[in-house]
Amino acid sequence: MARLEIDWTRCDGHGLCATLLGGDVALDEWGFPVLKGREITAGEVPDARRAVLACPALALRLDKTVKGY
Repeated sequence: MARLEIDWTRCDGHGLCATLLGGDVALDEWGFPVLKGREITAGEVPDARRAVLACPALALRLDKTVKGY
């Protein structure tokens, strides 16, 4: 398992992460991501990696140190 994290010093609120991972990321009223806080399953990791790589501000990170990953 893994978990998504956001570097708030980099995030500009592009919203691409919410588009790519709508089940794990929502947008607040200003367009900034809100993580739903659940762990990313092994089957969801490829999509999560794609979202991390697509982030234009390099603000999204996949933490793979979660127990059981």
